[in-house]
Amino acid sequence: MPKVKAAFSCWGERIAPVFDATRQVHVVETDSGRIVGEKREALALDLPLQKAMRLAELGVGILVCGAISRSLQAMVSSAEIEVIPFVSGDLREVIAAWLAGRLPGAEFVMPGCGRHGSRRAGGRNYHKEEMTMNGKGQGGMGGGRGQGGGRGQGGGGRGQGGMGRGRMGGPVAGGAIGTCVCPKCGERLAHERGLPCVQRLCPKCGTALIRE
Repeated sequence: MPKVKAAFSCWGERIAPVFDATRQVHVVETDSGRIVGEKREALALDLPLQKAMRLAELGVGILVCGAISRSLQAMVSSAEIEVIPFVSGDLREVIAAWLAGRLPGAEFVMPGCGRHGSRRAGGRNYHKEEMTMNGKGQGGMGGGRGQGGGRGQGGGGRGQGGMGRGRMGGPVAGGAIGTCVCPKCGERLAHERGLPCVQRLCPKCGTALIRE
């Protein structure tokens, strides 16, 4: 077996319940299925993109974690890091299970995640809540309403349709195009409308880009 480096999101000696808020990872390096090195690394970074870039910087190929938002998981995956999410339990037991090829396993699935570790954490749909908090749940909800103001003969109505707005009050259309970022080297490119960032490769290192 080749050398493998895995990062386990940790809170003390247990798997951290939510990776988005995790400040540490326990990095395990193996060779031929045996541990050859271990160390704790800090993730004292608040932005999801910085977390993904930090993992890429550490050279890990696998991330084992608890609940993780859909956007952060996409960023980590785009850095060619395999994500094993919604895992809970004692850190040492989880590492042993990973070495034995038993992850994901029913005994380490977070409570409420179901038999296959569905996108639920603590009995709550974590990804659904994240989408709602970002005003993306069920798409934008148009709130424009025409108000006819007929005057004189024939009633020349004048519509005052408001712009459709998202659930959290943000405009559905318009706004900045955005930026595509390489999670490995940090190269930034202007987003091309209609072309997902993950379908573009970094001109410097060839890594799939992610949306900032």
